[in-house]
Amino acid sequence: TIRAEVTKVIQFDNLKPLKVKNILRQYGKEDGIEKNKIQSFFNRFKNKRYCLLVFLRNPQTIKPFKINKSGFGARSAWIVVKHIKQIKIKT
Repeated sequence: TIRAEVTKVIQFDNLKPLKVKNILRQYGKEDGIEKNKIQSFFNRFKNKRYCLLVFLRNPQTIKPFKINKSGFGARSAWIVVKHIKQIKIKT
């Protein structure tokens, strides 16, 4: 139900608690995490080993529609296409 443009993607791997804390400090505000909630998020994510930050712009609410995932796998969470017409099922 949302459409947005991806402007940047940052990946982090081999995380340790200190690196998780630094990511939260550096990007938490941009991610909508209030400063007083950083510790709570740190406690939740301190043992994670991988982080993917996706920066979006121009978010827009759109009318839900069905898609054809043929060739992408039934469990695909992200599908990249040049135009939505490639996978949108006509109703």
